[in-house]
Amino acid sequence: MNANPGASSPGGRRRLLIQSSRAAAVALVVALLGLLVWDLVDTSSGASFVTQIERGKKPAAPAFALPVLWDRRENWPPALRPRLDDGRVTLAELRDFPVVVNFWASWCIPCREEASAFRAVATRYSGRVAFLGMDIQDLKSAARGFLRRYKVNYVSVRDGSGSTYGAYGLTGVPETYFIDREGRAVGHAVGAISRRDLERSVRALVGNPQ
Repeated sequence: MNANPGASSPGGRRRLLIQSSRAAAVALVVALLGLLVWDLVDTSSGASFVTQIERGKKPAAPAFALPVLWDRRENWPPALRPRLDDGRVTLAELRDFPVVVNFWASWCIPCREEASAFRAVATRYSGRVAFLGMDIQDLKSAARGFLRRYKVNYVSVRDGSGSTYGAYGLTGVPETYFIDREGRAVGHAVGAISRRDLERSVRALVGNPQ
């Protein structure tokens, strides 16, 4: 027996179609509102993180687990190099070592300007500091082209979803974060950083501010 006799008529089918369309529209609106709220919370959290760094609070750096885009591990501390074998990098794996996280993109002109400084300082602190590039809002092929062109000599990962740069309160690229051995963010540089300023920040990070 048909549970809804009216549904077999043209008018009944039309009503069912309208009801289904309305339900789908409501579900879509709810989903979009949920995403908007999540984005606002994430953005607020990221902004708070940056503010805490500026105030010298040394907040815990947001966790991440991202795929390796560029496996150049030769300048990393030897104990960390095998941890790249699974093709991913997590912040937890870098604990007990100073970390420099540089957010960048292939289309970013200031990122090109600072590339030589990062290459030189990564070489100078080889084996002592984990330099980590964080590619965002980019195509993999373009990103790898950038890394080859500028001879980047440290590991880069890819934040394809944008969740990591949101958590870090990014306002653009490049931006650089300095994370101590305990996983706390102790410094933050907005825009292209000079070699002199980069070296000064890394010296402080490894415990030799002179």
